[in-house]
Amino acid sequence: MFLGLDLGTSGLKGVLIDERQQVVAEALAPLSVARPHPGWSEQTPADWIAAAEMVLAVLAEKVPLDGVAGIGLSGQMHGAVLLDADHRVLRPAILWNDTRASAEAAALDDDPNFRAITGNIVFPGFTAPKLRWVKAHEPAIFDAVALVLLPKDYLRLWLTGEAVSEPSDAAGTSWLDTGARTWSEPLLAATGLDRSQMPALVEGSAVSGGLRDGVADRFGLRRGTPVAGGAGDNAAAAVGMGVIRPGEAFLSLGTSGVLFAPSPGYRPAPETAVHSFCHALPGTWHQMGVILAATDALNWYAALVGEDAATLTAGLGPLEPPGRAMFLPYLGGERTPHNDAAVRGALVGLAHETDRAAATRAVLEGVAYAVADCRDALARTGTRLERAIAVGGGGRSDYWLKLMATVLAIPIDRPVAGDFGAAFGAARLAMMAATGAGAEIATPPTIADTFHPDNALEDAFAAAHRRYQSLYLALKGLT
Repeated sequence: MFLGLDLGTSGLKGVLIDERQQVVAEALAPLSVARPHPGWSEQTPADWIAAAEMVLAVLAEKVPLDGVAGIGLSGQMHGAVLLDADHRVLRPAILWNDTRASAEAAALDDDPNFRAITGNIVFPGFTAPKLRWVKAHEPAIFDAVALVLLPKDYLRLWLTGEAVSEPSDAAGTSWLDTGARTWSEPLLAATGLDRSQMPALVEGSAVSGGLRDGVADRFGLRRGTPVAGGAGDNAAAAVGMGVIRPGEAFLSLGTSGVLFAPSPGYRPAPETAVHSFCHALPGTWHQMGVILAATDALNWYAALVGEDAATLTAGLGPLEPPGRAMFLPYLGGERTPHNDAAVRGALVGLAHETDRAAATRAVLEGVAYAVADCRDALARTGTRLERAIAVGGGGRSDYWLKLMATVLAIPIDRPVAGDFGAAFGAARLAMMAATGAGAEIATPPTIADTFHPDNALEDAFAAAHRRYQSLYLALKGLT
């Protein structure tokens, strides 16, 4: 068997697969996010370890874990885990959707070396500006930093005792030479750091270390079980869905929203705010457009009206033309294509006839228009999508997928019931690392449903998308 652990923002998931890549067991431990100030988003790394212990204990109750031959890791990207020389955590981890370092990000982005070497804008959510913020506002902590890890790599440190990362996750730090797949000394120096404070790098399908005796003995695992390099959450999800070759794509409707497309090579276009990152497999890269709030926006609205998100979407019926009400999902700023940490959301065009269903449709439409902005940004790099596989909690809504297909003007495929996301991809990477298997095992899932664009409504939604873009410009002037 092979174990994949995915350290997400809202929970840590574990998936066990067998040699035929069939899911044997899975478990989930919830996580919460602290927001002590506007724009801040933090988690305590000790909670990740507690969640991992819970997941391993639940899995061990379902299946003896002594048959696990490899472990793979995936996780939320960009988080800053700061450790001292004894590997003690110095402060809560600053997460991917934290925007406090917008000024520091802009200052680093003014240095042309960052875009030239990383192939990306320095976004406020990336790791490097977080360290600049800590240096400016918490200098004693900055001076004590001996090691900077990404969230899943802190989990690896607990599992193996090794400080290791891999290129797909490291590409989101603003410290990686993305074309060369190695740390950049000049970019580290520009942040006040050096190579000694960075983890080693291995490829996602390579072995990063062996399981520590204490962890192995506690949960009935084999001592020294190989732990793969793994991947950032989106690259791992791509491996889980077999999206590893140019011409393939996936749409993720999770906490954030992602349009992900493998590249024929390293093809940066930072001016578009498209992310150009290393993929999880050696010698591969990908592009993606990212919005900060997808199901996060729907869950926000559900809490506002005192209902759960699934109930709100279940009663919508067939796809309707775009309504008068319009929602901009910028609850914590936005990435692609705006790179705007200051902008905030809006729900406008309300009228007496705007009932709960109409407002729900407006929220779903707003997220779809934000994803369409990502599609347009990808097109400006030369990447055009022909279809995409849906993943994430939002993909369970027929209405939302039909809407997405119509707004994006491409078919959207939904896999058969099962887990083909980041934890499954991490388990596949574990299988590669432990057995020497290659990309041939990353096959696409069986498709259960395909949602085609509603040709009769495409023009109406295209016109509404243009209104949405105009509304962003008006909103930007107010923030």
